[in-house]
Amino acid sequence: MTQLRPWLTASLPAVLLAAGLATSLSAQGARPPRQTVKMDSARAALLYVSNRHEDHPVADYDAAIKDKQKTDSIYAARSKGVMKFSKVTYKSSADGLEIPAYLFEPLTTKGARAHPAMVWVHGGVHSNFDPQYLPFVIEAVQRGYAIVAPDYRGSTGHGKAHHNAIDYGGMEVDDTESAVSVLKALPYVNPDRIGVMGWSHGGYITALLLTREANGSPFKAGAAIVPVTNLLFRLSFKGPSYQRSFSTQSKLSGLPFEQRAEYIRRSPYYWVDSLKTPILVHVATNDEDVNFEEARPLIDAFQARQPRLAETKVYVNPTPGPSSVGHTFSRRVTKGTWVRDDSPEQIDSWNRTWAFFEKHLGK
Repeated sequence: MTQLRPWLTASLPAVLLAAGLATSLSAQGARPPRQTVKMDSARAALLYVSNRHEDHPVADYDAAIKDKQKTDSIYAARSKGVMKFSKVTYKSSADGLEIPAYLFEPLTTKGARAHPAMVWVHGGVHSNFDPQYLPFVIEAVQRGYAIVAPDYRGSTGHGKAHHNAIDYGGMEVDDTESAVSVLKALPYVNPDRIGVMGWSHGGYITALLLTREANGSPFKAGAAIVPVTNLLFRLSFKGPSYQRSFSTQSKLSGLPFEQRAEYIRRSPYYWVDSLKTPILVHVATNDEDVNFEEARPLIDAFQARQPRLAETKVYVNPTPGPSSVGHTFSRRVTKGTWVRDDSPEQIDSWNRTWAFFEKHLGK
């Protein structure tokens, strides 16, 4: 019989019994002592993660549509006299899917090709561009930027089909890049002065947009704030309840150990060396969503291998935001009034962000 390592030999009988297999362990037919293995059904249910798309978590699609209508009304009301607001759609370069988006523009423009512009990317595995971004959008427009904010596939508020078309780190990235077409169609936008910015999952998409393109990115600079960085680490760290939103996506159909190459392809951490575009990254040590254990390796990699292109800052225990503690430290907004609820760290982060974009996109 093939020689087995001692630890494997010792554990093999239990494994075989647990599987319900009656087999001999040696040519002499010796059997192990009879053992009883009790299945903990509650724990098994807790740990079970499906890889079938039909098991993807179900949402209240009608309620999400109503919430989106409220968001639309808030943006429309708060934009009056401040900026131009409209809802637009465009086709994704991935497959032609119609992508809904918000477009925010200055009330007056300086002339043809005179303005910078940005694509702003919302966060969340399933979320949308909600009113928490309002005060920052207003500030961007007042600085002369045109802003397009896509609700890429998987976003909420656009019905079941759009919601369940989610492709985390896949075609949603193409959806976001395709929003550039909206900005290039504006006669006052300079196509050579377009940036991208996102928070959390939006920061993750931003980082992928700046690293994954073999022929370069259409963006001249990008800011990834508290970004998701490494799906192999993240899914392990967060556990089964989080994993179910990934493994049941039709383009993934499994966990990292089943689709290792695909999860690596969708993780910015593994594409640091491909960066060709200036990027700003801010993270927080007290982040309870993108935990610092996940964020730190990306920061270290950018500092070590891309110091010319990457501008990074670690905020040590910044004043908590309205949710997820440090994860929203630079998105502190008073709900209802939708004005900035500034902390020293929020002010510093935005000052650095605007300085970064002014350096690379101009005023």
